Amino acid sequence: MVAASAASTEAPFLAACRRQPATRVPVWFMRQAGRSLPEYHRIRGEGSILQAIKQPELAAEITLQPVRRYGVDAAILYSDIVVPVHAIGLGVDIAPGVGPVVDEPIRRAADLERIRALEPDEDVPYVQETVRILARELPPEVPLIGFAGAPFTVASYLIEGRPSRDYAHTKALMWSEPATFHRLMAAIAELSLASLRAQVEAGARAVQLFDSWAGALAPDDYREHVLAHSARIFAGLADLDVPRIHFGVTTGELLPLLAEAGADVVGVDFRVPIDVAWARVGPGVAVQGNLDPVACLAPFEVTAAKARDVLARVGGRPGHIFNLGHGVLPQTDPANLERLVELVHAEGRAGTGVAS
Repeated sequence: MVAASAASTEAPFLAACRRQPATRVPVWFMRQAGRSLPEYHRIRGEGSILQAIKQPELAAEITLQPVRRYGVDAAILYSDIVVPVHAIGLGVDIAPGVGPVVDEPIRRAADLERIRALEPDEDVPYVQETVRILARELPPEVPLIGFAGAPFTVASYLIEGRPSRDYAHTKALMWSEPATFHRLMAAIAELSLASLRAQVEAGARAVQLFDSWAGALAPDDYREHVLAHSARIFAGLADLDVPRIHFGVTTGELLPLLAEAGADVVGVDFRVPIDVAWARVGPGVAVQGNLDPVACLAPFEVTAAKARDVLARVGGRPGHIFNLGHGVLPQTDPANLERLVELVHAEGRAGTGVAS
């Protein structure tokens, strides 16, 4: 253990990512931008989210709204994990009430010929412009988190053609044509890496890799078919010296592997107690999470009790970022989230040393 007598002067979120003492337990919420905010609905307009993302001033304003309202310690870029595959012409869209849909799913080796490299400045210049606006407008103590989809989750959309419950086509390809599956995963890894590097170079100060649906896999399948591709992304960001977060849903059995892929921080969903999760990922990694989003729909005394349980399980160790175990639900009362941020800031203790 490395002792420290005072909290880091760095932004609380960044200090926690690096397992350093912080002035307070930092908090932000996945899907904090939009959905439950009335100010979001007033300016969002009609059309696909992909069209809104292509308007940098609008996307930047949507990113800033929860920072102003909640006083969170990090902003998350208003974007989507399918932006790169949409930008290179794979026929991906986001259908309202459904999610990502694909005109022609990728299910055989020949389909891989449709995938090309991402050229961020040419394919997604609006993302970099949004990041540059936010880098200017966010206060220095509130870093911007850039993000991308992890190879398995993006591949599942491309293969299934829409959100899935059983990932039947994805697993069938993975098991029956592993060489084709690995080629697809490698190609997506390069797309995500190019996107993340461009976001950091434009001003993002941390990144999160969303492997939302990796929990559909058994640990052995994750290790054999997925781990190396996610690890490629984290390794490809190492020279940029920004915190790297890895998050998935229902990944309790995969937590050690998520850490092994090279993340500095592992996000924990609400199905595993955070102290148990931290033991699984090991002391050399920070953790993020993990209040059940549904708790924020309850009367605030319930929300508060659940939040205090998370804080108590962490026990004041540095290296904890308070978050939900998944995204903010659309029906959440913003006032509940405002009070939750106040509670975490008032009662959380960021620790006095750095975990070994």
